[in-house]
Amino acid sequence: MKIGILKETRKGEKRVSLSPIIAKQFISKGFEVFIEEDAGLNSSYKNSDFKNIGAAIEKRGVVFKESDILLKINPFDEDDLKLVNKGQVLISQLYHKSNTKLIEAIASKNATAFSLDAMPRISRAQDMDVLSSQNNLAGYKAVILGAYEMTKIFPLMMTAAGTITPSKVLVYGVGVAGLQAIATAKRLGAVVEATDIRSETKEQTESLGAKFISVKNEGEESQGGYAKEASDGYAERQKAAVNKSLFQADLVVTTANIPGRKAPILITEDQVLQMKNGAVIIDLAAAQGGNCEVSKLNKTVIKNGVKVIGTTIAPESVSTNASELFAKNIFNFIIHLTKDGVFQWDLEEEITDETLIVKDGIIRKK
Repeated sequence: MKIGILKETRKGEKRVSLSPIIAKQFISKGFEVFIEEDAGLNSSYKNSDFKNIGAAIEKRGVVFKESDILLKINPFDEDDLKLVNKGQVLISQLYHKSNTKLIEAIASKNATAFSLDAMPRISRAQDMDVLSSQNNLAGYKAVILGAYEMTKIFPLMMTAAGTITPSKVLVYGVGVAGLQAIATAKRLGAVVEATDIRSETKEQTESLGAKFISVKNEGEESQGGYAKEASDGYAERQKAAVNKSLFQADLVVTTANIPGRKAPILITEDQVLQMKNGAVIIDLAAAQGGNCEVSKLNKTVIKNGVKVIGTTIAPESVSTNASELFAKNIFNFIIHLTKDGVFQWDLEEEITDETLIVKDGIIRKK
């Protein structure tokens, strides 16, 4: 079976879906690997790095023509689909619930498509979960970006000129990104607090040395491993419980996303106006509308002295590590789907069933 790796074309994207190390592992399993020329350069992988382990470096058109499987990180676009052939298998993050036109276009090509963001949150799928591997880096980089943008340092520091008190960090959402943000801020010496709709995250938060701000939640808290959208009543209770910490925070990191839905508003403009002058908000949910009401994607908004940075950040900014992790997820996923280099199409199996969005031109999931 032949695997084609396409160069990412989205503006600002520096990752590649396969690293040389994982390409070598595929080849050792009997796969052929075709890499679009210069696909890995922004992740510090030279064409020769792939060529030296037995992969073929080809022009874009050749990769499309020769491959049985086409790999990308971001959704396939119109230019990609012009080159897709009947029967090819497309694997990427398709965001199919909010990207219906793309799914219909793939179906019209009589192709097959797996969506990596539809991976079920079950223990045996953890090593295939690209959302977790990439969000882990996002949480780390959010704190590093926040530290750069702040006018204070994180740790307690005692000097001859006086004592510097530690910065206060507040994290909304204790998922993969939130946990890494907590851990990173603690390592840098900050006093950290966190809140989440899921009460089961309290123990995880406290295990990292942070304080968990509990908010009473009478409804179902999570679904399929993801936090559910909060009720209006919960949102109001959360504001009341968190406001004191929010208004004292030097850095706030928001990470709350709901698959296929607009991100919930956790910080209103009125709350921003009551925050400390010089405080920084890093909103990781900006691509889905933002957790902060004043956030704008890829922009810095200054409101009453508070700096609000809306971003998806991180995986792209640490592209070498992000590509390494993504590639390992892809390897585990394809090995799971195939046997002796042939797809099994086991639709009774949960991972296959949940991620297979289009099969031979027929849309399975909407």
